[in-house]
Amino acid sequence: MAQSVRWLSTKEAAARLGVTLRSLYRFIDEGDLAAYRFGRVIRLKEVDVDGYIESCRIEPGALEHLHPPRKLDDEEP
Repeated sequence: MAQSVRWLSTKEAAARLGVTLRSLYRFIDEGDLAAYRFGRVIRLKEVDVDGYIESCRIEPGALEHLHPPRKLDDEEP
């Protein structure tokens, strides 16, 4: 049996992502996040929003440039 689509409003999607509506519209406009217009209403598929969240996951070690290197315990001062 086919699973039904769960639609999110832009307000719900923005809240789920923890961003403003303006940021959400930018993600949509830049093609990073799929959205659908039904008349004057914009809706997003819940599965697309969840996929976008996973695509933004930060890989370990990707933020090394933001913090100083750790000192090793066996190093002498």
